[in-house]
Amino acid sequence: MAKSTIKNTAKVADTVRPAVAGAKERPLWHALRTVAGRITTPLLPDDYLQLANPLWSARELRGRVLEVRRETVDSATLVIKPGWGFSFDYEAGQYIGIGLLVEGRWRWRSYSLTSPPAERPRGTAGKGARTITITVKAMPEGFLSTHLVGGVEPGTIVRLAAPQGNFVMPDPAPPSVLFLTAGSGITPVMSMLRTLVRRDAIGAPGHIVHVHSAPTEADVMFAAELAELARSHEGYRLELRATRTQGRLDLGRLDDVVPDWRDRQTWACGPEAMLEAAERTWKAAGVGERLHQERFAVSRAPVHGSGGTVTFARSDKTVTVDAATALMDAGEDAGVQMPFGCRMGICQSCVVGLVEGHVRDLRTGVEHEPGSRVQTCVTAASGDCVLDV
Repeated sequence: MAKSTIKNTAKVADTVRPAVAGAKERPLWHALRTVAGRITTPLLPDDYLQLANPLWSARELRGRVLEVRRETVDSATLVIKPGWGFSFDYEAGQYIGIGLLVEGRWRWRSYSLTSPPAERPRGTAGKGARTITITVKAMPEGFLSTHLVGGVEPGTIVRLAAPQGNFVMPDPAPPSVLFLTAGSGITPVMSMLRTLVRRDAIGAPGHIVHVHSAPTEADVMFAAELAELARSHEGYRLELRATRTQGRLDLGRLDDVVPDWRDRQTWACGPEAMLEAAERTWKAAGVGERLHQERFAVSRAPVHGSGGTVTFARSDKTVTVDAATALMDAGEDAGVQMPFGCRMGICQSCVVGLVEGHVRDLRTGVEHEPGSRVQTCVTAASGDCVLDV
């Protein structure tokens, strides 16, 4: 990859660097590591610790894949043991970023956690091997999802990003809940359901209604667990819909399935068309504030222009891209360690400074000028540009 030296460094804005992973959770260990770093310079303690255990890293969060468990013909659950610095007291419904080394390149995506958070006081040390799970559906256009479902061996080391996201359920749960899910949209809700079961918080009959759609019964993720949950808890009612034989759920007739849906706090996750229909339906009923949604994809505006050359100032790398390639993807293709989070334009974790040139928001088509801070996962080059990363 061609490189370019940036001479006018005075234009480069300050970018706040992330703190060392786990520094806040384990201040004593961080202090010891700092002392060790001074002794072992120019190498870091990580360079030695990795020889003993690849999960002992304070530069980044890591994990080891312990098991790949098939859920359906095209989906699987990955059981991962996180390494040093990972916080297990995330909120049910949040997602993590996962990076996998494939063909010499780190591929990153975000997936909902399907495991419940640890039930322990904040700041206390856990005992024994603790794990997290993500459940991935292989998508025809999804290189990484296909590899995670069919090509990951137990023992594989992955990179992780800290849990985040606002699609969460409060504790205690509302008195009446509706889960509206389809396909892999069930994954964040599984973390919520498992958390409620662990807390013995699935209440009296009518507490939770779960309407889930999948092409066929064989395509329902966690089918056995959901059936057992409905059998053993009177407070949980499951309504399954096989769309190939029954057709998609018409939200205009939701009264036939859940007569009191307007009174319930609703968590919806699934295809964009379903979420847009839900948004219209809840808004028309005057209860839009009771609808909580999680989107797995970004709606994009029509592409205009021819792209340009993107220069990553701090990394001293350049790459030429078209107008449809997100700046984050361009940077990762060039070997730049880009900040990231949800990769959907929601969390603001990927924001960097635009030093020169213009970039375009892939969702709205709006152009950003030099001096702006831009979300690299949802912006693309609109001519030559320079980024502060």
